[in-house]
Amino acid sequence: MRRWICAMALAALLASCEKKESTTEAKETGPKTAAADANTVTLQPNSPQLKQIRVESVADAEVPTDEVVAAGKIQTNPNRVSHVTMPVSGRVVAVMVRLGDSIKQGQPLFSINAPDADAALSAALQAEATVNQARAALLKAEADLERTRDLFQHDAVAKKELVNAEAAEAQAKAGVEQSLAGRTQSQRRLEILGLKPGEFAQNVVVHAPTSGKVLSLSLVPGEYRNDTNAEVMTIADLSTVWVSADVPESSLRLIKVGEPVTVELTAFPGETIRARVARIADTVDADTRTIKVLAEIDNASGRLKPEMFGQMRHVEAMERRPVIPAGALIQGDGTNVVYVEVAEGVFRKTQVTTGNRSGNRIPVVSGLKTGDRVVTDGAMLLKTL
Repeated sequence: MRRWICAMALAALLASCEKKESTTEAKETGPKTAAADANTVTLQPNSPQLKQIRVESVADAEVPTDEVVAAGKIQTNPNRVSHVTMPVSGRVVAVMVRLGDSIKQGQPLFSINAPDADAALSAALQAEATVNQARAALLKAEADLERTRDLFQHDAVAKKELVNAEAAEAQAKAGVEQSLAGRTQSQRRLEILGLKPGEFAQNVVVHAPTSGKVLSLSLVPGEYRNDTNAEVMTIADLSTVWVSADVPESSLRLIKVGEPVTVELTAFPGETIRARVARIADTVDADTRTIKVLAEIDNASGRLKPEMFGQMRHVEAMERRPVIPAGALIQGDGTNVVYVEVAEGVFRKTQVTTGNRSGNRIPVVSGLKTGDRVVTDGAMLLKTL
């Protein structure tokens, strides 16, 4: 009996030793060993996590050190926008264009049946008649003056009569000049309205003051309009557009009129568009402490549309620094860290100081040097281990 109990105890002891050896072996072949310190992660060569890690060497590149980056919005070039109004009150007879149409300068836009048109024609005829009357009066005054001079030379009339005749002639000349000015004014009125002299019942046709696209239209045939100050149509030449950006007051020293800038739009990700600063506002926004900067962009293709959003960037100075891909950086708790490969399968968490991101690259100010090998894919995996 005693022999049987000893045999059972020996068997249990052997089983316990085998289990301990198995556990030790499993730990040695596991994915992670005990870390040398809190900032180091070590993976065994046969760890499956190691296959998910990609490591690249840090390279250096030219990156901007002083630059301006501000949110921007495309808008029409205010120097190439025409706001069309009613030249006279009247009933809209026809509208020859539609919203969004591309039009040429001088193209008919709409026509109006206006009472003022007939009034302008009548005024032109009256002005012409006034000129004829004034010229006739001048001819009579000149003839009277010539006769009075002849009589005065023969002592047939007093000098007073000669003076009166000269005054009448001067007054007649002034009358002619005044009537000519009135006729010119009435003719100019007809030219502005596009009317032919002497033809009544003409419609006033409004023509495009500039080439471009119809951006707004608020006219309907048949309606009567009497407000000659209200805008009824907007035409904009979109061959060039402006990007408007609010630049922080502290960055204004880095940008000047005439300097090149680049624009990146949400509608065209990854594409860089070149522009040139056309105007910088004269005042600072008191609430936001920003200054409006406007840059002109060539838009001959017509791709850029007003109200598109994006950002404007201007680089003032460049410097050569180590750069890392954006995927290598882990941000949090006010610090930036990367994982540096110090040996095969051994990664050390390293705090770095970075500059402004440029595309998919982030310049490193301190914490890394060129040639260091950093984890570019799988950094978040290492953080969880």
